[in-house]
Amino acid sequence: MADARLRTWLCVVLSIQILLKSEAFNVGITYVQNAVAKGAVCLDGSPPAYHFDKGVGAGANNWLILFEGGAWCNNVTTCLDRKNTRLGSSKQMVKELSFSGILSNKQKFNPDFYNWNKIKVRYCDGASFTGDVEAVNPATNLHFRGARAFVAIIDDLKSKGMTNAQNAILAGCSAGGLTAILNCDRFRSLMPARTKVKCLSDAGYFINAMFLELHEVAATHGSAKILPTSCTSKMKPGLCFFPQNVVPQIQTPLFIINAAYDSWQIKNILAPGVADRHGTWRSCKLDIKKCSPSQLQIMQDYRLQFLKALSAVGTSPSRGMFIDSCYAHCQAGTQETWLRDDSPVVAKTSIAKAVGDWYYERSTFQKIDCPYPCNPTCHNRVFDANVLSED
Repeated sequence: MADARLRTWLCVVLSIQILLKSEAFNVGITYVQNAVAKGAVCLDGSPPAYHFDKGVGAGANNWLILFEGGAWCNNVTTCLDRKNTRLGSSKQMVKELSFSGILSNKQKFNPDFYNWNKIKVRYCDGASFTGDVEAVNPATNLHFRGARAFVAIIDDLKSKGMTNAQNAILAGCSAGGLTAILNCDRFRSLMPARTKVKCLSDAGYFINAMFLELHEVAATHGSAKILPTSCTSKMKPGLCFFPQNVVPQIQTPLFIINAAYDSWQIKNILAPGVADRHGTWRSCKLDIKKCSPSQLQIMQDYRLQFLKALSAVGTSPSRGMFIDSCYAHCQAGTQETWLRDDSPVVAKTSIAKAVGDWYYERSTFQKIDCPYPCNPTCHNRVFDANVLSED
């Protein structure tokens, strides 16, 4: 009996591994070496980096650039903590990354973008690519140069064919999703006028509940001169990290993917560990099914706050949104949530179809899901008790 159970378990594990292998593929790293001479570097002074899967056939002149997430560092201490990790140094990054979801090269899993040039940009500046401080303190050797790195990466890709792009999407997840919002019009200005450019933010719509931290990010990284002037001319730079204050002035078409119960925001903004000293929220943050009725009510109130902030997106046909009622964070880069037989749907539509229809203007998509737990298609995150953090 035990042997039979073991064989069954091994078969299940093997099947999952085969499935994952068929859905994803590995892509090697590229370092933008010429960026160093321009001072366009990571926190430690190393070159920025990305992973590039070349487009083929009809997609050879189409480009999708996805910026990685990883929160922020808001002062010298927290930036030093990141400096010698993958979030501060390209020397610490793995040499290969797995591509799936919106980065998949298989038509079945990514019908609208599978044959595009697909790039995943690594995150190593700590300020969603908005920093630009000339001085480098020799005592710390910290470089706050994310804005320069952004331009260097785009220039490098243009030298590899993106200057001939017919279509281009600037996208990102989490802090990278915020990068896509804050740099959306900037990216448009760096691309040829003939290129059709749109922006996509996945889990990057952070609500205004982290003002102190992001105010410090702006001050530390010198972000004020890089953040959209349409916002900084009206309010403090730290407030211009919040999409609700920037999105109304963005001219380039924009699509927002977000969980209304974003797991990162729930864990780090609504109920951060420092404010939950007795661990009352710990089980709830690990698994939404373990939340008490009172905790769920607080999360429902958070959803309403989020939706109020989201109203800044407006209803222009150039804007799109897919807001599901899942406990999740970053859904476009994972196959199970981007497009699979069991992936989440809103209004009977997958994220992949909603984004594809919006980009190619087959139809508009601006849908907000009903409140949790109404959507049975959700892939709600369940976290390991020993690994509560996520990018």
